[in-house]
Amino acid sequence: MTRIGSRSTGRPTLNEVARLAAVSPITASRALRGIATVAPELVEKVRAAAQNLGYVANPAARALASSQSQTVVVLVPSLTNQLFIETLEAIQGVLRTRGLEVVIGNYHYSPVEEENLLRTYLANRPRGLLLTGFDHTPAVRQLLAASGVPCVHMMELDPARGAYCVGFSQEQAGAEAARHLLGRGRRRLAYIAAQLDPRVLQRGEGFRRVLREAGLHDPALEVMSPLPSSIGLGGELFAQLMETHPDVDAVFFCNDDLAQGATLEALRRGIAIPERVALIGFNDLPGSAHMVPRLTSIRTPREAVGQRAAQLLLGLMEGVAQVPQVDLGFELVMREST
Repeated sequence: MTRIGSRSTGRPTLNEVARLAAVSPITASRALRGIATVAPELVEKVRAAAQNLGYVANPAARALASSQSQTVVVLVPSLTNQLFIETLEAIQGVLRTRGLEVVIGNYHYSPVEEENLLRTYLANRPRGLLLTGFDHTPAVRQLLAASGVPCVHMMELDPARGAYCVGFSQEQAGAEAARHLLGRGRRRLAYIAAQLDPRVLQRGEGFRRVLREAGLHDPALEVMSPLPSSIGLGGELFAQLMETHPDVDAVFFCNDDLAQGATLEALRRGIAIPERVALIGFNDLPGSAHMVPRLTSIRTPREAVGQRAAQLLLGLMEGVAQVPQVDLGFELVMREST
């Protein structure tokens, strides 16, 4: 009688998977981790054997055997925001082909929650860290410095140029929105923002700076809400703005979902876009190109940020010298709403 499973747990082992697939244990391990150098036909055989035996990989045992974790921790502030989903998919596409496991933590825009997650994950000695932005508690900064774990920040650029980061200038993107609207002859420019994280505030500062330089900044035309960004909220905030300041002739929104909601609210109220009010969004999310009218937006390189950040982290983990700051820029996509 052939016994299946380890003596201690009774679960199927990697050696048994390898034996059934007629490959070496090393090849079986690489195939199950998705390493690209393993031939596709061998990957298929190993996966079939693992499924047949009910084998589930044990990351802790793998790390113990190799004396090194195969985990990369990625911390993002939201898993419901489309822009982070695209970035995460790009990260996984890069790291999984190298046999690395991606662990995702969602800290809900709370620096304190981010700190708690980081303490938990660092206890397991991950190979690397991918973090969103630079809005960290002092304790997080100390943890990162003391851990020695390679780390790359995403979505923002470090003004001090001391940290490894991949992103673009949020402030310059906001400034570009203002310059575009001024170039279209608009003079009463408003800013509507929600989910007031540091990136949203940086966009607002860039927008504000250009208006100040033009002598057209009016603080009363800034509508800022701490609530999560959404289509519904965009409609509400736009309605409030137009009721209190009917002379507004252009609005920059910190995110496209707010701008999409405003477009729908304008349609309900009979406010002509862009004849009476020009609208410009941010992130160029799916749907913006199909609004009526089609929405002008600042397109951000969400997928490219994930890919390049993962590649930069791989280089750091392998001890290869890297350029610390990667600016991927942004693009103004002009459509009918301006």
